[in-house]
Amino acid sequence: MHIPVVFENDDFIVVNKPIGLDMHSQNNSLGVIEQCKSLFNLEQLYLTHRLDTPTSGCLLLAKNKQTASELGKAFEKKWVYKLYIALSEKKPKKKQGKIKGDMEKSRDGSYKLKQSLNNPAITQFKSFSLAPKVRLFVCKPITGKTHQIRVALKALSAPILGDSRYKGSNSDRLYLHSYLISFELNKKQYTFTCLPNEGSFFNSQTLNTFFTSTFKPEDIQW
Repeated sequence: MHIPVVFENDDFIVVNKPIGLDMHSQNNSLGVIEQCKSLFNLEQLYLTHRLDTPTSGCLLLAKNKQTASELGKAFEKKWVYKLYIALSEKKPKKKQGKIKGDMEKSRDGSYKLKQSLNNPAITQFKSFSLAPKVRLFVCKPITGKTHQIRVALKALSAPILGDSRYKGSNSDRLYLHSYLISFELNKKQYTFTCLPNEGSFFNSQTLNTFFTSTFKPEDIQW
């Protein structure tokens, strides 16, 4: 599987993870770690965060234990700034704001958002109309829980296009993409972005025009 490279230095790499690629190898299929070790001719790589298998976009991998530890602390302390983009064909309950609540796992592996706030998932978002029945969501996760953005948009009555697990409309992929990641390492600030390159809606002229002439997610004031 082709894995586009966004950036590489002596401490870490950033790749644009394709859809359908697991974090770790399983069922005789090589995961992103093993494929990137081969791609960069490295003996070891370390995950610093995760993306769901059907989610694409910026993925940060550490080349050594020290960098992995430093980045792990940054994620834990919520010092890493991330933005995701998603598409939905449904009209949300509100066009922007914050989605907040505890997440509860069900037997089938899905999650649901509760009204309690004991250890809540927190997601800020803004949405924009792209075309009739197609809405772009820019999501800023404050916490980093499994399926957080997928559950948050479902709670808005706007499940992500292609997200069959959370009752999204059928499509050729899950339309969720890790667009931006920004962090500090060794007293230097890094910011990386990558646009999605898979999926008919993400590759549409409407979306490309929106991103090139109208708006950039990194310019949003939260």
